[in-house]
Amino acid sequence: MTAREAYIVLNQIGQIGPVRVRALCEALGSPEAVLGASAAELSRVRGIGEKVAESIVSQRSGLSAGREEQAAAKLGARLVTPVDAEYPKPLRNIYDPPLCLYVRGTLEGRDEQALAVVGTRRASHYGLAQTERLSYLAAKAGFTIVSGLARGIDTRAHRAALKAEGRTIAVLGGSMDKLYPPENRELADEICASGALVSEFPLGREPDRTTFPYRNRVVSGLSKGVLVVEADLKSGAMNTAAQALEQGRSVLAVPGRVDLDGARGPHRLIQQGARLVQDLSDILKEFEFLFPPDEQARVVQAQDARRRLTLAPAEAAVVRALWREPELDFDVVIRRANLTPARLMTVAMQLEMKHIIRRLPGRRLALMEEIRQWELPEDES
Repeated sequence: MTAREAYIVLNQIGQIGPVRVRALCEALGSPEAVLGASAAELSRVRGIGEKVAESIVSQRSGLSAGREEQAAAKLGARLVTPVDAEYPKPLRNIYDPPLCLYVRGTLEGRDEQALAVVGTRRASHYGLAQTERLSYLAAKAGFTIVSGLARGIDTRAHRAALKAEGRTIAVLGGSMDKLYPPENRELADEICASGALVSEFPLGREPDRTTFPYRNRVVSGLSKGVLVVEADLKSGAMNTAAQALEQGRSVLAVPGRVDLDGARGPHRLIQQGARLVQDLSDILKEFEFLFPPDEQARVVQAQDARRRLTLAPAEAAVVRALWREPELDFDVVIRRANLTPARLMTVAMQLEMKHIIRRLPGRRLALMEEIRQWELPEDES
């Protein structure tokens, strides 16, 4: 048995993880030696004990690296272990690097310049819009966007990176054959074409409340920093931020409305010293070792080549009225844009046909989320 095969088998054994396996390898010499040791030899290693040793011995005989690789291959995945050159360098330096990664898609050297974007599954319109805007700009600037494929903020971050024609990596909270949430299966396929799906869980492992916090260290570990958009104080996103700090990564946060639960997490992080992020320049400043001042100016200038909205004066007035609000009542837009009700009806229909605004129930209007990636029309009045 090779070291690579041993890591694949050890990853399938319950009750042990990266920290215990490291202790066993240090005591016995190699991962192969761990699988060949007796229960008595295993039990003498600090932190193992008789019960865990007996569990290792009883499980290992029924496990096969070859079978696991064949099953993964049927899913279009391959297995990557710490002895493989493809194993991500950033993960090698964390306290508890995964013993084995199941990978669909590609892992590239440029993925070392990665930014994790995380947040709540129950995101507000504002949170989703900021996630899309910042993830899009960061991907355009050359960051690989890392997230967890969950509903809400994660999904929007992945989609924004794809829209920017950038790279994105999804770290799963369960095994590769138990994709969650199921409605993101098509998105997962798109990610594989422009990045990778990654899981450390053996095939067959259902996602649960223990697997998601465990995978968060991989999300942060793959990244230079973690950007939290919306999150409750006790949430997976805040757990990821805590993991990032322990790993020596940067933590950044987007401020929100003080009356939203999702703003509590980011605001707490900002109070504790996380970088407040309003636009791309704030992200670039956090990573000056990657983007020196001259390079920051070049990247921001390049992003300034964003499409400019070409609008009639009345259309521009409506867009400006909606620019800083998630949505507005029809009558409020009338006052802010200084239009008559009949004129606003006509202008709103024109903007809707241009896919710039959308109508909401209750006579409310909102900008399409991607419009904030464009330049705000100047007030020519």
